[in-house]
Amino acid sequence: MKISTKGRYALRMLYDLAIHSEDGYVSLKDIAERQNISKKYLEQIVPLMNKSGILRTNRGNKGGYMLARKPDEITVGDVLRATEGSLAPVACLEAATNECPRASECSTLYVWEGLYKQVTEYLDGITIQSIIEHNLYMYGNDYCI
Repeated sequence: MKISTKGRYALRMLYDLAIHSEDGYVSLKDIAERQNISKKYLEQIVPLMNKSGILRTNRGNKGGYMLARKPDEITVGDVLRATEGSLAPVACLEAATNECPRASECSTLYVWEGLYKQVTEYLDGITIQSIIEHNLYMYGNDYCI
């Protein structure tokens, strides 16, 4: 599994919003500058985060972006599903029910199911808040990820 730039940048954007939540709505320009990410690239990520219910937007003079949920309610799995699609390692595990005609006789299906379970549990166990806490523990007030 390889996470795209879109997934990595979305996570950095949400992390930045979380640590600047006391500022209210935050502009993409500010996030782009702090995270060294193109504003245009962030503009491509915003609709994905809005659609998934992770981001709240406000237009106008005091407009910008903020998290729609608390940082401890947003997991890395949520972010990656919104940007990457399914986390399933093989196509037959993408749907809720495995429709593969070979599923009952597939000698390697248990391998992919096990991998999927481990990846899902791991990524759904890490929240934006836990990333903040980890970085505070490791680096103090230096919030780069």
